[in-house]
Amino acid sequence: MSYLVRHRPVDDPALRLVCFPHAGGGAAFFRDWQGYLEPSVEVVAVRYPGRETRMGEPLIPTMDALSPQIAAELLAETRVPTVLLGHSMGAAVAYECLLRLEAAGADHVTRLCVSGRGLPVPAAVVPPRSDEDLIAAVTSLGGPHVAIWQNQELRELFLPVIRNDFRLIDTYRRREDAPPLRADVMALTGDRDPRVTPLGAQAWSAVTAGAFTSHVFEGDHFYLVPHAERVARLAVERHGA
Repeated sequence: MSYLVRHRPVDDPALRLVCFPHAGGGAAFFRDWQGYLEPSVEVVAVRYPGRETRMGEPLIPTMDALSPQIAAELLAETRVPTVLLGHSMGAAVAYECLLRLEAAGADHVTRLCVSGRGLPVPAAVVPPRSDEDLIAAVTSLGGPHVAIWQNQELRELFLPVIRNDFRLIDTYRRREDAPPLRADVMALTGDRDPRVTPLGAQAWSAVTAGAFTSHVFEGDHFYLVPHAERVARLAVERHGA
């Protein structure tokens, strides 16, 4: 099944915004974003295996296995000006996809928006997390679905997805010899995010030969829930939308 979901398809779009969700998240997280933008802008959400309509598909536990598959689908899309936006884990997935797109000669992705995540750096291997550690890590970030961890049936349903995604991001190591991106980079953070400070997000400036900008919003790790419309408009700003 395709990674790319269009909640409301747009004929002959002038601009495409591709959105990568956080660990445990799905394409539905961006369901309303099409309505925040001009009719000529197409919002495409990424749906990872193992959730929503892909619930029966095997989970993918490594970045090296996941990002090439998504990049291949993006390469097959019609070439229109494109912005990639990833939140939390999705920021790292979007970055890796863009590296592959640019390596393949694609030049239509003009901006990468990285939200709620600092620049991935080489680090010590994180030991396996217990169920309690995983749930504590997820609930500490807040977000719209914290209540599911109070429901035993939902907890058992979603815990394998969270475990997989945390393993993926815990074991991911950004290549230090990766070429600089040609696309511009925009870093977006909440001013009370426990995972990344606005200053820490500035480190993303090192990955691009293009322009770098950053924006800080009021809120925690999931600041973009109450600020969704502003974030969507900012992501495509000055791109003819």
